[in-house]
Amino acid sequence: MKLRTCVTPEGVFRYAEHRPAYLVYNLRQGDHHLVLGKLADETDVHNRANFPEGEVEVSQASTVYEIPNAFSFRGSTFIDAGWADSRSVDPLSLGITATGGVSMSRALESWAGDAGVSVDKAKSIFNHLPAPVLLALATTSSDPGDLVKLAHLACDFSSEPGSVIPQGLAYTRRQDGAVVPVIHDRDLFEAVGNNPSLPDHYKKIMLLQPGVQGVSEIVGDAGDAGQGTQVFEYLRRNSYIPWGHYASNMGHQAVRYRARDLSLADMQGLRHLYYQRTYVRLARELDMHIPARTMTEEDLEDLRNKITAELDIGHRGVFLSACLWGWNFGFDFAPSRYRLHGSHQQVHQQHAMVPVHAKEVLNGRVTGNKTSAFSAGDMVAETVEKYQEETGRDFFQDYISCLRSNVRMDGRDAEHSLIVHEDEHVILFVPKAQVSQWELQLLPQGNVGNILEADTACRAALDRSMLLALQTLEGLGAKMVTSIEYSKRFTDPGAQRLLYSFLPKLPWSPGSFSEAQHRFISGHYPEDFATACRNRIHLTY
Repeated sequence: MKLRTCVTPEGVFRYAEHRPAYLVYNLRQGDHHLVLGKLADETDVHNRANFPEGEVEVSQASTVYEIPNAFSFRGSTFIDAGWADSRSVDPLSLGITATGGVSMSRALESWAGDAGVSVDKAKSIFNHLPAPVLLALATTSSDPGDLVKLAHLACDFSSEPGSVIPQGLAYTRRQDGAVVPVIHDRDLFEAVGNNPSLPDHYKKIMLLQPGVQGVSEIVGDAGDAGQGTQVFEYLRRNSYIPWGHYASNMGHQAVRYRARDLSLADMQGLRHLYYQRTYVRLARELDMHIPARTMTEEDLEDLRNKITAELDIGHRGVFLSACLWGWNFGFDFAPSRYRLHGSHQQVHQQHAMVPVHAKEVLNGRVTGNKTSAFSAGDMVAETVEKYQEETGRDFFQDYISCLRSNVRMDGRDAEHSLIVHEDEHVILFVPKAQVSQWELQLLPQGNVGNILEADTACRAALDRSMLLALQTLEGLGAKMVTSIEYSKRFTDPGAQRLLYSFLPKLPWSPGSFSEAQHRFISGHYPEDFATACRNRIHLTY
């Protein structure tokens, strides 16, 4: 096959194995022998090994497995067998060790006792700490008292006369007439507001109350605060995503800062707004009547069937022909003010629709022609079409066959399954070639290419499995996870299936030149990570 993919018509994964052995010509001109230090018995430690004589022969370097991604546009994954073999000894060790509690206030109290100064005087140091230290505390402290002090440094609050308890933010009017909150340090404000240990009262005031993040209109809601869940759908008028960009946020009466705090009702509410907005926008294009209220599941399914029938019977095209959905879960800031994740609120899903085309511009002039508008799912469609041309087979059927017949690349007699969870509608699994070391993927079992083709049962299975994926990754220690959807265009008759990818950011695996070249490095075998995930699901559920 010319197409670069690990999927084959034989239903088994293919990949490359490198067993490097080579000779290196020594072009060094001089030696720089130094004593690096001493052992406990005063023996010198030298660097002589760094300055060999003559050629260097590497007779047996570590085996490296090169796995083409199932989708060629995602590059290849490289697994160093030396690293991965050490992990295979105990796959359940895969995880991020939780750090202990952090409290500057307690540290200052301890120091005050040793230094013989008052605790209040010691704690006044907060007002004099450099900005990078404040940011570090804002993201790592687990002491609510620390975070309240930092919140008051980041912004001003308003309160009722005679009370010191904040009731809201303090606002000011700019010269242009706009009313804005009084925020002294925006980065510190967001870092404190996104810390799970900040008291909920402050979270609501700083980030969660409708309108506190700006004047974006709320155009949808789901859930019942009285039953413990509440979600708002915000319109983002001026966005880098044209033609309507929406954000679904947990409401101020349903504080959710960790994946384990999310209920199935929460996830269903977040996703309901995505399904509802997509179906309504399609219905309006097709001049269908829609109720001016939040839809029930029955309403959604009825509308979905009507839209599908209209598109099929009339062979009608639509301008908005594809979906866009994503979720940046978690938040972090480096003390150097490098933002480490995109989300400004922990549970904050975004959705939009992508048109078929846009106006073409050449040399600054509108030509009158059309150019295709980009949708990430189109790259999957290209893989599916190319695979069909070369093999005459259905790519996703073969992909699932490969998953079910998977064998370990290291040849060990150990767990070989890549499947983490499945039911009659969906399959959650570890891809053979992970573009994040902890990537998970979610795929319908049947020929469902987008959410318009997903019936009520399939949508429910997707919602449950997405929550399961996020809680499993968090259970292993992941704090920041980006989730994305690849979907088929609504009028595409091809065999492309809906695909979700969950991509954790790991502390030891920042993006670098390798990832920029679509070379993704992994220190474990995917089968071992699947084992760790299944164990976490077992412990949690």
